[in-house]
Amino acid sequence: MADSPSLTPAELADTTGTHPRYAREWLEHQAVCGYVEVDDPATPEDQRRYTLPPEHEAVLVDEDSLYFVAPFGQLAAAVGKHSDELLHAYRAGGGVSWATLGHDAREGQAAANRPLFLGPLVPDYLSKIPAVDAALSAGGAVADVGCGLGWSCIGIARGYPNATVHGFDIDEPSLAAARRNAEQYGVSDRVTFFDQLPDAGEYDLVCAFECIHDMSDPVSVLSAMRNMVAPTGTVVVMDERTHEHFTAPADEWEQMLYGFSLLCCLPDGMSHQPSAATGTVMRPATLEQYAKQAGFAGIEVLPLENDFFRFYILRTPNPLHPVAG
Repeated sequence: MADSPSLTPAELADTTGTHPRYAREWLEHQAVCGYVEVDDPATPEDQRRYTLPPEHEAVLVDEDSLYFVAPFGQLAAAVGKHSDELLHAYRAGGGVSWATLGHDAREGQAAANRPLFLGPLVPDYLSKIPAVDAALSAGGAVADVGCGLGWSCIGIARGYPNATVHGFDIDEPSLAAARRNAEQYGVSDRVTFFDQLPDAGEYDLVCAFECIHDMSDPVSVLSAMRNMVAPTGTVVVMDERTHEHFTAPADEWEQMLYGFSLLCCLPDGMSHQPSAATGTVMRPATLEQYAKQAGFAGIEVLPLENDFFRFYILRTPNPLHPVAG
């Protein structure tokens, strides 16, 4: 619909390969919800023409937009397929892993973060950390832990053409997709993916984007990250911008985070036992506790503005890394 001035139900059916009656019902549903507009409601039902307003395109069809929400529908579908397993986990205390949730879950999650990783991650966030920006501009090395389908690795490689990026994840289907994505975006010569973390390293940047709260053993992973960073390197964690303290009732963002936690993040974390059972709502104090247990001196919340995520530096005994204001 974004590529057409307007469509009748029959025209939409022909374009999408669907039955006209279902196409009509779908268009009427979208219209009564306010997502699409109907030219004249009084026109006979099969002759009505429907339009997608330009201001709705960023939310519904533009996969590069930071406002793109379609992936959340894919995530919901993935979770819905496994409601019986979730119910069992709620009762017995086990979990349901991302591997079990399958293709729709990993693709939906990756698509939701893709606009951030390919867009402002480097210019608006990493470049504002002087030590990181200087090291990667000079051709430094990056370890991206929990890289999923690789969009963060690709975004960093594109933003820093001289840098080398290693992505790490335990999910083999995600790594296979990540390798295809890196090839498609022309950075596979500098972006490589692995299924195990090294015992040690000399990386200029070790990062973990929106994944620490999913891990059953976040302390061990953070400890590995500490061993991977060079003496002058930086460890950066990005995770949800939760409230600093539990409050009830809370705003819509916090409400949504708890919903995600119940449906996917907490069950994933509890699918491997023993588990820290963190869940999506990982507050700064919780991350600091994990960081100190992993051998870091503490955490620093970076003054980087984002409505959904908070960026942290995990402090080693090295001097603090200043952040440009």
